[in-house]
Amino acid sequence: MKHKAGFVNIIGFPNVGKSTLLNKLIDNRLSIITSKPQTTRHRILGIYNDPDHQIVFSDTPGIIRDPNYGMQESMNAFAYSTFQDADLMLLMTDPFDEYSTEDRIIRLLQERNFPLFILINKIDLKEQEVIQLIINKWEELLTPEKIFPISALHDIGTNDLIPQIKLIIPNSPPYYPKDQLSDRNLRFFVAEIIREKILGLYKQEIPYSCEVIVEEFLEKDEKNISLTKIYASIYVSRKTQKAILIGKGGSAIKKLGIQSRESIEQFLDEKIYLELNVKVKDNWRDDERTLKHFGYK
Repeated sequence: MKHKAGFVNIIGFPNVGKSTLLNKLIDNRLSIITSKPQTTRHRILGIYNDPDHQIVFSDTPGIIRDPNYGMQESMNAFAYSTFQDADLMLLMTDPFDEYSTEDRIIRLLQERNFPLFILINKIDLKEQEVIQLIINKWEELLTPEKIFPISALHDIGTNDLIPQIKLIIPNSPPYYPKDQLSDRNLRFFVAEIIREKILGLYKQEIPYSCEVIVEEFLEKDEKNISLTKIYASIYVSRKTQKAILIGKGGSAIKKLGIQSRESIEQFLDEKIYLELNVKVKDNWRDDERTLKHFGYK
């Protein structure tokens, strides 16, 4: 049997379950997951391997119809970049999505030159009759190769995906080493874990105004114990946001530090020292130079 490999890109609007699905398919927690929209900001590769196949999945930011910041425009660009290298596209939607033929994503998919699977997620939240009507709508709108009603959260219908994807991807040697799980490094995942905790702990605009950068990632032996030291900066857009992030007497950032350290230790499977520092970078979400420094360009 010849080896098969391909790029399978997951796109859709915010908060439809793309990151949950990626983590399920590769059986690893690479993408952060929260109930808030726009949790994913970058294109993240998650790699599935078996002896005869390599599936390079892309988790992408949810497509924003009316971007308010340069950062959101860059997030859209990450999502639309997947049209350039897809061997198979997975459009992820849910019963509450409302698409129009005027949406750019629909127009591009109608003009596609690659196979398309449509995944209707969260089917546990609607009656079967409603799901069937949604399936009929998508068949008429985009004529996909296959439609999968699924629940990524509850593992309904997801086991059928990998075998069907293997049938679609082309014969090819692997693109990445067989033991590699992602194209991202540890610093990226540590920063994402901290940002996940910010999304969970803070309300309103605060989480969306924050960016986390791991400034130093040091491994040292202290008293014959290997202790990883991580120094991370949290950038906010205004001074008032810095005060909220720190909290009265430092209480909020202390809680953030504890939760982040516990999750990073679980991710790395080792004890760490974590230090968080809050910095103000005025209106960074619209600053071209800063967006480039933060990896959005």
